[in-house]
Amino acid sequence: MFKAFVSDSSRFTSPSTSSLLHTSAVLNAPRTTKKLTSKAKTEIKAEKWRRINANLPSPVFGTRKGEESKWDKCYLAQILVNEAELSSPPQMTSIELPVGTVQLPSQMGFGVTDTDAEKLFRRLPELSLHTKGSNNGSENEPFAGERENIKANTFAKVLDLRNADSDGIAYENKRRIIVAFSTLENQFDPGRTEVQAAILTFRIRNLGNHFPRDLGNRLGLRKLLGLERESVEGEFIV
Repeated sequence: MFKAFVSDSSRFTSPSTSSLLHTSAVLNAPRTTKKLTSKAKTEIKAEKWRRINANLPSPVFGTRKGEESKWDKCYLAQILVNEAELSSPPQMTSIELPVGTVQLPSQMGFGVTDTDAEKLFRRLPELSLHTKGSNNGSENEPFAGERENIKANTFAKVLDLRNADSDGIAYENKRRIIVAFSTLENQFDPGRTEVQAAILTFRIRNLGNHFPRDLGNRLGLRKLLGLERESVEGEFIV
């Protein structure tokens, strides 16, 4: 009888293996559900943030995706140097001068205007040729004219905007902006408000186009500014 009692007690007090597994699953169920819910909320928030940002205008360029053509049509973009044209085959213009045919580039650097080009390639060779003829007589005049022609063609290649570096192109862009946005009363007014606004716009766009490609300095810039992505999310682009 005692044996039967012990047997009945063990049957009621000792949980089975399947019962233990079932109990553990029930206890852990709320915790697992909580983790999944938190993860889902994070994903929903991130997706919402991506959708909002996808439709926002660029804080640098002021345009949305697909609106890049607005910049190409504006007056400022049309007066700036088109660097794509500088990489294409050169287009030279032939002009007949007293010293012979001179090939002039379509765009000149160093701020050389049409008036300057007239002085450099027409008047200066004539003056040089006349001076040499007066000093040495007329027997070497054909050779002097040939030398002046070579010098003029060589000088034209030096002034070609294709041979300018980034600083030279930036200088030419700034000169064009000043001329374009100055008034008739003062045709070269770098201090005018409209001129300064156009120059700043040009510089901002240059930086905006350069920074995404400047991977080498990106980490250094972040350290310099002390930016953390989590702390400035939605306020700065890092």
